[in-house]
Amino acid sequence: MSQQGAVAALPTKPAQGRIKCVVWDLDNTLWDGVLLEDGEVTLRPHVVEHIRRLDRMGVLHSVASKNDPETALAVLRDLGIEDLFLCPQIGWNAKSDSIRHIAGALNLGLDAFAFVDDQPFERAEVEAVVPEVTCVDVVDIDEVLHRPDFRPRFVTDESAERRGMYRAQLTRDGLAREFVGTSEEFLAGLDMRFTIAPARREDLQRAEELTLRTNQLNSTGRTYSYDELDELRRSDDHLLLVASLTDRFGGYGKIGLALVERAGDVWHLRMMLMSCRVMSRGVGMVLLNHLMRLARTAGAELHADFVETGRNRMMQITYAFSGFTEVSRDGDRVVLGADLDNLQDPPAYVTLDIVDSAGDADD
Repeated sequence: MSQQGAVAALPTKPAQGRIKCVVWDLDNTLWDGVLLEDGEVTLRPHVVEHIRRLDRMGVLHSVASKNDPETALAVLRDLGIEDLFLCPQIGWNAKSDSIRHIAGALNLGLDAFAFVDDQPFERAEVEAVVPEVTCVDVVDIDEVLHRPDFRPRFVTDESAERRGMYRAQLTRDGLAREFVGTSEEFLAGLDMRFTIAPARREDLQRAEELTLRTNQLNSTGRTYSYDELDELRRSDDHLLLVASLTDRFGGYGKIGLALVERAGDVWHLRMMLMSCRVMSRGVGMVLLNHLMRLARTAGAELHADFVETGRNRMMQITYAFSGFTEVSRDGDRVVLGADLDNLQDPPAYVTLDIVDSAGDADD
């Protein structure tokens, strides 16, 4: 072959923590045997060990199985592992359709999924229809499930609670679909409590994770490392705040982050982001308006950096609804200025707690 010929592509290293959910087949995968043929099946303990290990690290799990739904769910229940799986899809649809349904319910991209099955045909069907999904032969799980793309960069204090948070969110979504009334009336029934506090050292792993995972509600698209955030947290010229949210179904975890440079008469909001998990909760402007109020109390103007990334249109809308207007522009980089004469109170259906640096909360 000449030097102008084709050159083999170099292998790429899997992105660490890319897999957010593993979808499992049942027959001869999660358990030994074919349920509808054998009647009784035997759970594979080493498979469950992998599931529980990843679950503790914050990786979610679901099921895509061609089986009778009531029979299969009853077996999972009897085995004591039904609760490990979110949105199990058991029936006779194509496995690719099942995975798409799970992805929609969990609001995760297909590239965040892995699918484990013993049957080459089922894996091939998924690879052909949803090629973004990582397909795994069950005989290879001892090796594959330890790869970097299955291992989150950080295991935070929220990681082990992630399954519960998603399950609570599925409950909320179900109630919202069935609710008869206005959106405000539904939200009022959630008893939401929004807390804003200065970032502590123990918050920084989750804070870094937020900058890495949040796209639609990230004002600049920039990511920050743990060390960068820790330096900013300790800087007298900066204010690093974290926001969390709870309701009557449980906690959403830490869902917001803001970084303000407050030297001089003009404060600069260098970074503002909110988790997409709370996009429909009407709380997107609560943190932003708190910062506006702080700036006005200090007698300072407030400018905000915004970088048009193509995915953060929702954050641009949030700024606009909060009264920010364009001050200057350099290509896709915009500086926005706040109107501090027209501050908005939190929605009536949200209780706002402000925690000062000493750890005290004011309603």
